[in-house]
Amino acid sequence: MYSFFTLIDDVLTFYLYIIIINVILSWLISFRVINISNQIVRMFYEASWRLTEPVYARVRNILPNLGGIDISPVIVSILIIFLKNLLIENRLVF
Repeated sequence: MYSFFTLIDDVLTFYLYIIIINVILSWLISFRVINISNQIVRMFYEASWRLTEPVYARVRNILPNLGGIDISPVIVSILIIFLKNLLIENRLVF
């Protein structure tokens, strides 16, 4: 049972890193620090976007429209940290 909790914790940590990479890449592209026409940049951005966008879309459906501000990565990150803390608490019980 411990290995199952460890696996879920590792997957959630990996997804949290993908969210951070996605946010940083979107900022760098928006401020024109890096160019999306670069194939490597496009590959990383598209991969992170495809992994995070389905979860972001569900959160955006729940949240009210805030104009140009997208706080869905923050909400998803908070939920992941909450789930990781729940796993730690349940791991101590078993």
